[in-house]
Amino acid sequence: MRFIRRLIQERRIRYVKLGKPVRIPESAIAAYIEERTVPTLGDARSRFGKAA
Repeated sequence: MRFIRRLIQERRIRYVKLGKPVRIPESAIAAYIEERTVPTLGDARSRFGKAA
């Protein structure tokens, strides 16, 4: 829970404040995960094709 609060405090993730409670849209969570997903070596190689 501390990590989520830090993300909100640093404004690194979108959130909606409804009075005191804070809500994070599912789309914001999905975008956060997508931006920080590291591809596997197989994915990276297939994206660039074979080397010489």
